[in-house]
Amino acid sequence: MSSTTNTSTTGQISDTISNAANYVGETVKEYTSSASKEGNKEVAKGNTDASLSDRASAGFSAVGDKIDESTHGAKADAHKEAAKH
Repeated sequence: MSSTTNTSTTGQISDTISNAANYVGETVKEYTSSASKEGNKEVAKGNTDASLSDRASAGFSAVGDKIDESTHGAKADAHKEAAKH
């Protein structure tokens, strides 16, 4: 019976480590998307010498980056909660 307990405990520890690593990975992706979004916003606002088409493209990219940022943030929160339990 103790081997079952050890396997279960080992599995729980492994799951916790996996969730913690996934949390860190998703948090990094969230911050990367945020930085990209901010850069694209600056281009879209016209704070560079970019052409009108480049500014429009940057605006669309900023929207995509915001979606990615939100998605990664939600995934990071889920992994964080899973690691707690």
